[in-house]
Amino acid sequence: MKSITFSGIFILCCIAGSSFAQPAFDNPLMEGADPWVIQHDGWYYYMHTTGKNLTIWKTKDLHKLSEASHQTVWEPPQEGQNSQSIWAPELHFLDGKWYIYYTATDQADPGDHSRYVFVLENGSSDPLEGSWVDKGHVNTQYSGLDGSVFEHQGKRYFVYSAYVKHQSNLIISEMINPWTISEQQVEIARPTYDWEKYDGREICEGPQFLKGPQDELFIIYSASACWDDDYCLGMLTAAQNADLLDASAWKKSPQPVFQKSVKRNVYGPGHNCFSKSADGKTDLIVYHAKSVANHACSDRNVRIQPFGWKNDGRPDFGTPQATSNN
Repeated sequence: MKSITFSGIFILCCIAGSSFAQPAFDNPLMEGADPWVIQHDGWYYYMHTTGKNLTIWKTKDLHKLSEASHQTVWEPPQEGQNSQSIWAPELHFLDGKWYIYYTATDQADPGDHSRYVFVLENGSSDPLEGSWVDKGHVNTQYSGLDGSVFEHQGKRYFVYSAYVKHQSNLIISEMINPWTISEQQVEIARPTYDWEKYDGREICEGPQFLKGPQDELFIIYSASACWDDDYCLGMLTAAQNADLLDASAWKKSPQPVFQKSVKRNVYGPGHNCFSKSADGKTDLIVYHAKSVANHACSDRNVRIQPFGWKNDGRPDFGTPQATSNN
């Protein structure tokens, strides 16, 4: 057993095949779903689904996220292809500019068939300032949601959840610029396990890139429907030197890597992102979950906890932390 200090809180760690820090956050931090965090110039910028606009929170301390200053930076137009259901925003700093990737649909013809990932651009040094320019929707082959961006070995990739017939499948492509992807768009995962299916839906969504400490890369994704109390996280694995546009390079784990805890009253943990402690020493998983089994997408809230790495270089997310009142 060893001890560490994280943000002023004393934590005990038991090492047995993984390096893992015990939770230090007073969860839940705030109401919300589909959380996203990015660190930049000593600040944390945070977003989540509001459904009606794009709002950014700014703080130095993720423990005090609910107290952070925040500002609505964009509201949808009264009509058009991005006028309704503003979901799953992600803020990225690329090529010296800020970009927000978000999902939306057309209120005149709403639904999965008209749902796409859209992009806004801002040249200001602070994303809470300046003007946001609409760059349209990413040129994906399919309608879909939950677009995310990552860079690896000098290349930039876009991955999202595509509506393909009755399924939501994960597709990856190399980016030409921050709002355009190449014509080579490769499916790397589709729902195949029972835990990825619920209530007539088969879903892999919310993909997030995670670089391992050894020779592997990971895409952590959300599995099943958001109204499923067993909503959870799955994992794809590829070698760091692999061709990421080769579907065979990605291997899916047969079991969830992060799932509900009835004992701790945590249901439907999913749609996550990753960050680090302010000193850069501790890896954090940021996700939403519910404290009740309600078979609904409602009553989700934002949680954060540290995670470690197994001896084989794969992530160990542990068990969801109980809320402070449990």
